[in-house]
Amino acid sequence: MEGFGGLEVIKGLRNHKVQVVLFDKHNHHTFQPLLYQVATSGLETNSIVAPFRKMFGSNDDFYFRLGEVKRINAKENYIETSIGTVKYDYLVIATGAVTNFYGLSEVEKHASSMKNIVDATKLRNKIIRQLEYALLTEDPEVMNSLMDFVIVGGGPTGVELSGALTELKKNVFPKDYKELDMRAMDIHLIEASPRLLNGMSKQAGEKALEFLTEMGVKVHLNTAVKSYDGYEIILSTGETLISKSLIWAAGVKGNPIEGIDPSIIARGNRLKVDEFNRVKGYENIFAIGDVALMEGDINSPTGHPMMAPPAQQQGRLVAKNLQNLINHKPLKPFRYFEKGSMATVGRNKAVVDIKGIRFQGFFAWYVWMFVHLMSIVGFRNRVFTFFSWMWNYFTFDRSNRLIIGRNEEKISQEELNKQSI
Repeated sequence: MEGFGGLEVIKGLRNHKVQVVLFDKHNHHTFQPLLYQVATSGLETNSIVAPFRKMFGSNDDFYFRLGEVKRINAKENYIETSIGTVKYDYLVIATGAVTNFYGLSEVEKHASSMKNIVDATKLRNKIIRQLEYALLTEDPEVMNSLMDFVIVGGGPTGVELSGALTELKKNVFPKDYKELDMRAMDIHLIEASPRLLNGMSKQAGEKALEFLTEMGVKVHLNTAVKSYDGYEIILSTGETLISKSLIWAAGVKGNPIEGIDPSIIARGNRLKVDEFNRVKGYENIFAIGDVALMEGDINSPTGHPMMAPPAQQQGRLVAKNLQNLINHKPLKPFRYFEKGSMATVGRNKAVVDIKGIRFQGFFAWYVWMFVHLMSIVGFRNRVFTFFSWMWNYFTFDRSNRLIIGRNEEKISQEELNKQSI
């Protein structure tokens, strides 16, 4: 399990006299929409993670196992995991999505992605470490490669990350790195389509572009990345950018488990499911969230967006339908209820689309903060996040500027041209 859908299944089966066994390769849930804030020093890691055992430890019939599901044996109703085999009566696949590099193996090797808390921490390390290294060279090209950041993907993650980096450049880095001229720090946002925020209204995309441009982000529309060797970024326009930091936020694909009939795997590497979220061809296997593709929903006929709200709604309904199956009652079909979309661009800047109502600016930013704060799992996490945001807002500072872990981006003295202060 990964993400929001699986949590809703567990919540929905609470106190219903069914044994729930959760397998996950991590022992915690991560609030993924705010990973970019961990990466840009806005939040502590423990603000957006919650241990499964703490969340569901009071459930008498809940069991957690730290392990990875390797394969499903649907004929004999058991799963093969990294810690052994387990029988099931009903199986819910909520494995989420992984980063989609669209076959660009060289980009995949050198780019940074952001799908979990470890990725976000590594990216924070890299951002800060690059500035530290920039102090140690007098070669202008090397310095620019360390100070420039390129984000690929103009969806909410790319837009929000671009805005957060710009605020670091404006409010934090000039104090921390007085020897560096922050005017030399460029932030590029690359988007292959003609506009930003394709999942939202045209008005939201245009306003996000306006906000980012005013903030100094260099937005490249109708542009794709062709290759990246860790230093040179070749764009589809023929332009070349030089940067040691390419952050990939350009797309995701489903993360199915082996053992399912390959003919069930559809576009986006997602499992075809029926209107009850049952994997097609299987009576007792369900799939929800990013890994599931349901076509025919009158509210989303070509499939649901790979976002948290559909996963949560599917998880809640699957929990009810599992109870219906156990009690020999008819299943209820899934109908997606679109609540709206939103993205923050920076301080006092956000865009919101809710049921045909569209607004931008400070009020949208306030709504974005409130919705995300209430969506975080755990009262303690909400309190930590609220006070971090208030501190950041009133002090123009970000307290969590820490490099933790191994030096995975070590640069040799030869690369720095041995020009130190």
